[in-house]
Parts: sequence; structure tokens; C-alpha cells
Amino acid sequence: MPIASSSTTSGRLLALLSLLQASRDWPAAVLAERLEVSERTVRRDAERLRELGYAIEATRGRHGGYRLGTGAQLPPLMLDDEQAVALAIALRSAGALGAGIGEAAERALRTVQRTMPERLARRVDALALAGRGPADEADPAVLLRIGEAIRAGQELRFDYASPGHDPDQAAPPPVRRTEPHHLLLHGGRWYLLGYDPDRDDWRVHRVDRIAPRSHTGRRFTQRQVPGGDPARFLSARFKGSGTEDSWPCWGEAVLHAPLDAVAPYVGDGTAEAVAENRCRVRLGAWSWVGLAASLARFDAPFDVVAPPELARACAELAQRFAAAGSA
Repeated sequence: MPIASSSTTSGRLLALLSLLQASRDWPAAVLAERLEVSERTVRRDAERLRELGYAIEATRGRHGGYRLGTGAQLPPLMLDDEQAVALAIALRSAGALGAGIGEAAERALRTVQRTMPERLARRVDALALAGRGPADEADPAVLLRIGEAIRAGQELRFDYASPGHDPDQAAPPPVRRTEPHHLLLHGGRWYLLGYDPDRDDWRVHRVDRIAPRSHTGRRFTQRQVPGGDPARFLSARFKGSGTEDSWPCWGEAVLHAPLDAVAPYVGDGTAEAVAENRCRVRLGAWSWVGLAASLARFDAPFDVVAPPELARACAELAQRFAAAGSA
């Protein structure tokens, strides 16, 4: 199918570049037919693209033509809408990778946004992301929809695939609504942090379980996340804490094991050697029994140092293990 010829050289160059990006080799006659120009014009336009930094290679033979090769420098890029959105999402979250490329990614994102149509730039700009860790797959359209609602201060209505819900149940789960505030990365997943006006509390939802519904037009006034830091607030929720990004239960014990066998597995705790085959650890958990179980996973005897709640949890866990072992 021919591409409508442009009255400007720049329009022809963009059309030619688009064709070259779509296929490995193009006979000159086919390019001329698609662009509705002469082969001589194709030859001149290919040379102009070379001057702009594109590695346009000539192919020889009976059907000689052109291909887009690998250049020595990065020329201007042409992206469709989906590619531009994918690139913007990747650049937004690049700083979370811990590879020291956050500042460069921000500059690259600004460069990409300057070349976008306004309608697309507005959607991408709404993706204010925070967090860490590579993410599982989430639907870019859902991310964009949430980002737009956040930027517009518009209530979000959605269906939510809660774990354990039976889709064959006669009564479907109720439509949820939230005042969306932040999109975040945590533990390899995308999360929406929003305020639930029905429960008068902040709620966290996994983006891959969200199916947005139509807007009602209701708007809201932005609230401040408790503690002021959305990423820390989310991390605290996963630790069973309130707003402080810390485990609610902390304890100390002496493990009958060498430091080098323990240190790699203490996570956000600490460990220090106290003897050749003894080390003192300080660990946190969401509950005292959970903390006792964390100590038991080191597969070594241990002595509780503090607090008394940890010692009582160890006794309770011992009873549970004994009952399970005698069943």
C-alpha cells in the first residue's frame, strides 16, 4: 500500500525511515513505489538520513536497495505510542534498579517527553512512580489510567480480584472506589496507594488485580500520606507496622553458630560474633511468635537475650511444634 507522499522533504524522510525500521531490506523500486516518488529521490533521501546519523546501508544485486544498519552513534528515534509509553515507564522506574542510572534516566525521560505529542506527554507525566525492585508484569494501560486519575485528583472505581475469591460465586464482589495518591514498586510488584472514603483509612491494592471502571467525575483534595513518605508507608504496611518503616517486634538472641554461617541470612537485622562458634543477632518480625520462628530457621540452638516477650513466644512455639510432632 502506498504511503501518501509529503510535500516536504522532512515528511518524506520520516516516511522513509518508518519503512526502513519495519523491515530488514527494501529494494529501491519498492521504496519508490511505497513513497510515490522516483528511485532517484529515494537515493537522495537515503543520503540525507545518513547525514542525520542514521546508518543507511545500500544493498547490491539485482534488486539493490537499502537497509537500516547499526550506527556509530545514536540518531533521533521514532516511536509509536505503545513504544513511547513502555520507554517512559521503564525510565520512570530505572532509579529503583540500584544501578546508579537514576539521574541519566530522568534526563532521558525529559528528552523523550519533549518529543511526544501533548496528549501522550500528559499521560506519561501522570505516572509518578516510587519504590524499588524489578516489577512483575502489569498492564501499561491500567498503569496509565491510574496515573491519570492521580494527576487529575479523580476518584478511581475498579473491580478487584482478591485472593481466594471464587469467580463462579453468584454474587460478584462489590465495585471498589479509592482516592488514588501514588503508584509504587515494592518487592517486584506494582501497588496503588489510595485513601478509601468508605473505610476512612488508607488502603494498598496490587495493580495486576485492578480492573478500572468508568469514572463518576467525583474529584477529591489530595491528602498527605501518614509519615509523608509513600514508599516508607507501604514498606511499613508490609511489616505489619503503622506508619513507621520498622518491624513492630524486635528481639536479641545468641545463636550457637559461627558468624559466617548466620550473617548472610539476617536480612535487615544485625549479627556480630561473640565467640568462635557464637554470634549475637538482632532481628525484627511482625509478631513475637514470628520472630521466634525466624530464629528457629537458622537450624542451631539459641539463647534468648531480650525481651521477655520473645522468650514466652519461644515457649509457645515449642508447644505447637511438640503437638505437631506427636500428631
